[in-house]
Amino acid sequence: MSATIVDGKAVAAELREEIATQVAALTSDGSPPPSLAVVLCGDDPASAIYVRNKGRAAERAGVRFTLHRPPADSTTDALVALVRALDADETIDGILVQLPLPAQIDPDAVMACITPEKDADGFHPYNFGRLAEGHPAVVAPGTPLGCMELLRRSGVALRGSRAVVIGRSAIVGRPIALMLTNADSTVTICHSRTRDLAETCREADILVAAIGRPRMIDASYVKPGAFVIDVGTTPEDGVVVGDVDRESVEPVAGWLTPVPGGVGPMTIAMLLRNTLALALARRGLARV
Repeated sequence: MSATIVDGKAVAAELREEIATQVAALTSDGSPPPSLAVVLCGDDPASAIYVRNKGRAAERAGVRFTLHRPPADSTTDALVALVRALDADETIDGILVQLPLPAQIDPDAVMACITPEKDADGFHPYNFGRLAEGHPAVVAPGTPLGCMELLRRSGVALRGSRAVVIGRSAIVGRPIALMLTNADSTVTICHSRTRDLAETCREADILVAAIGRPRMIDASYVKPGAFVIDVGTTPEDGVVVGDVDRESVEPVAGWLTPVPGGVGPMTIAMLLRNTLALALARRGLARV
């Protein structure tokens, strides 16, 4: 047996086409397109590349994209003022502050200025709380949403399945565990201090690796036929590698998301979906 390699690039392209179609329908009567404002402060090269990719994807989908680049030596007060101004701007539907911010800036103070109605990343405590309560919110964190979409489009039965999530971050581990729970999976969250980690993982029909340790997950962690989602992205010798040792796991798993080309492209697609959903909600229209 050899795993089916899940092509996240292809699925993300399909999603962007679907979003572009919905945006075209939304604007067919002359209404303005959904609008996303991104704040990029600092000189982190990876962040600059990521934001550029977001901008290109947004423009291809018909989403209006504006980039704000305050100086790297900006103060917390200056960024707070900028984000508050964007939040008050009625022409903007979604706001994203690219992390990490420079060391002198308090990220919590900046992020707190984004209201739930413009939270393109889905990390606002209100939106996160709705997810935790099991109630649908307009938006949710993009990377976990992308993982769930890959599961759905692969035809995986979630109800009654056993899922193990390795990693408990608020960005990936916790929200995807909540999403899987809300989909009626039985979920175990593991982390670096979990005892008998490999043994626990071998019970999983769905295994999500989001621990940030390159190639840590080998065949000894994988139940034959499991759907393995690799969320890890670690630069190593000029290439990006995941948390899963593909060479070891591919002959055992039923499905495997590769790195690169698996979950990564889905994150940007889900950001666009969130932006469209926020635009529709702000205009009193049905959600995506």
